[in-house]
Amino acid sequence: MFEGFTQHRIETSGAEINLRTGGQGPALLLLHGYPQTHAMWHQIAPALAERFTVVAPDLRGYGD
Repeated sequence: MFEGFTQHRIETSGAEINLRTGGQGPALLLLHGYPQTHAMWHQIAPALAERFTVVAPDLRGYGD
């Protein structure tokens, strides 16, 4: 899943956020709903990354 994407962990004052980024171009933020995680975007994210810098985070309390 997410071939060509990079996984990151961002530390904030209240949580550590897991996310994947890939592609280049204007930024496109993909936010999941309840009860999914960023993994729900694995099929469409590579196609979007052809034109955008895709950022797919796990919302606080979800995922990794």
